[in-house]
Amino acid sequence: MSVKWLLVGIIVAATTVGYLFQALGMRQHGEVHEFHFGALRDLLSALASNRWIICSVLALAASFFSFMALLSVADLSFAVPATASSLVFETILARLVLKEAVDWKRWAGAGLVACGVALLA
Repeated sequence: MSVKWLLVGIIVAATTVGYLFQALGMRQHGEVHEFHFGALRDLLSALASNRWIICSVLALAASFFSFMALLSVADLSFAVPATASSLVFETILARLVLKEAVDWKRWAGAGLVACGVALLA
């Protein structure tokens, strides 16, 4: 396996897990209703102590730095479409883990993304 495909795998896994953790953290926190300075300060304070949000930030940071490394060995025109496959896994996990209702249009979109990534391979 080449380095660029290894980096793509790391990016896809870290991005998928990061967004899943982010959704879990925000569901645990609840809906945000107020956006004035004091409310945002309290929100940031609460999120900074939420384990799901902390894990999300770490996973997405790993994804970001892996993407930077990928850009050093691959063209942007390869990197962006290849890492878009995380959308497929995010859709699957949204359905299985988060129990979200995913309609046929979203499944079709995820399928089209998967076909596009397959064309790159």
